[in-house]
Amino acid sequence: MLELFSYSLSYSQLSMLCLIAFFIGMAKTGVHGVSMFAVPIMALIFGGKASSGLMLPMLIMADLFAVKYYHRHANWGFLLKLFPSAAVGVLIATVIGNNIDDLLFKQIMGGIIFVSLGIMIWMETVNKDKVPDYMWFAILMGTLGGITTMIGNLAGSVMALYLLSMRLPKNEYIGTAAWFFLVINLFKVPFHVWSWETITLDSLYLNLLGLPFIALGAYCGIQIIKRLADKQYRWLILAMTAVAAVFMIV
Repeated sequence: MLELFSYSLSYSQLSMLCLIAFFIGMAKTGVHGVSMFAVPIMALIFGGKASSGLMLPMLIMADLFAVKYYHRHANWGFLLKLFPSAAVGVLIATVIGNNIDDLLFKQIMGGIIFVSLGIMIWMETVNKDKVPDYMWFAILMGTLGGITTMIGNLAGSVMALYLLSMRLPKNEYIGTAAWFFLVINLFKVPFHVWSWETITLDSLYLNLLGLPFIALGAYCGIQIIKRLADKQYRWLILAMTAVAAVFMIV
């Protein structure tokens, strides 16, 4: 066992933490869904609620890489529709998290992954001709995004449902998602620090160990997006999401 700050980790757990950091970097630069594979692994090592706080600074570091590369492609019209309701969703989820135990927390995370998987499969198989650019739809997706991002950092598929429904081009989709998650993840930090108490100085030190792997994952994600056909990597993400859901429920 290794004693890292206030954490006792085996070599295999430390290796998994580095792999998670790599997945997060890759996900944030376009290979969306890979980070959902990391969520149950973090929950198994650190516990459901604690893992959501430990993972958040890693996500923010990866968000910065994504915003740096794709910042010019963001569609701020859609972002301004999403931010207010997403903030409300974060507040709702904070209250929920304060009133449930860790087992139920992990079960809720698993349920969210399963629902997300269903949404993603539906997005792949249904041919939608009309763009649902309605304010009520943006408010609903923003609220759900805020709730799911606070409970387990699992809003990726909710945002995919909304942004893909808007028929955004690939780079504009990635850039808009990058800015959304950077802003909302920064908004979540005070609630993790003072309400859930899942972010500490020790957890931040542990996060910094993952920074080189986040950077490597971000670079690999950019290269994959350039070379891999959209349909191929989407179905790969679906498969990994299904495995993640099974891990979480079991």
